[in-house]
Amino acid sequence: MILLPTVFYYCCAGGIAYFQLPISALPEVYYPVIQVVTFYPGAAPDVMATAITAPLERQFGQMPGLNQMRSMSSGGSSIITLQFSLDLDIDIAEQEVQAAINAASNLLPADLANPPVYSKVNPADAPVLTLALTSTIMPLPQVEDLAETRLAQKNLPADRGGLGQYQRRAETCR
Repeated sequence: MILLPTVFYYCCAGGIAYFQLPISALPEVYYPVIQVVTFYPGAAPDVMATAITAPLERQFGQMPGLNQMRSMSSGGSSIITLQFSLDLDIDIAEQEVQAAINAASNLLPADLANPPVYSKVNPADAPVLTLALTSTIMPLPQVEDLAETRLAQKNLPADRGGLGQYQRRAETCR
């Protein structure tokens, strides 16, 4: 007989607490996503797809916990986005990605200047605005020469991935 008031009390308290819970239409969920970027200057998009993207995709496809893989190959660059299951720790996924890149390194072109680079990405942090500028007064080769001159004045190598890298990437996107 004593159990009945206790059960009633817990049911009432649970019902009241249920209606006090906040409701979110879009809950904050951090998807474990890693993006792998590879640059191969001067390569055509079909060369990037067959020589860079395909071998990496084969290695990434064998990783446990991989839910989705998207890739984009363009002139001189390849971007592979890997989305893992929610219960997989992003640090473990990062180690698996590094191991897959190491395993695919002998399948990539020998003259690849830099190995593929990976980074953790949050899909919810997409840019709100992307801005691109062009100039009819100064063509891109002049901008590259100016950037290399300024880097040389600061005693920085032009090929260290400074300003010239972004301008060359902009040229390949045109």
